[in-house]
Amino acid sequence: MVKIRLRRTGAKKQPQYRVVVTDSRAPRDGAFIEIIGHYNPRTEPETVVIAEDKALHWLRQGAQPTATTARLLTKLGIMEKFKPTTTTTTKEKT
Repeated sequence: MVKIRLRRTGAKKQPQYRVVVTDSRAPRDGAFIEIIGHYNPRTEPETVVIAEDKALHWLRQGAQPTATTARLLTKLGIMEKFKPTTTTTTKEKT
């Protein structure tokens, strides 16, 4: 299964994260498919940069975001654009 999750970078006690697309079996900082953004929780407010087109591409391909990355995607409004719109028109019977 393909996941969208965080990969830790930065020095000891100074975490920064890359938002990556990876196989769920790979270790946290192991092999990945593509980097789609970065996240720095130490700034005020926290810095989040995610390539919207790449994120939407992988979500449409079936990649599952982790809880934290889902929160970040929602914060940027990417999850709203991903949600399928149900615009089915049905005739009402009278």
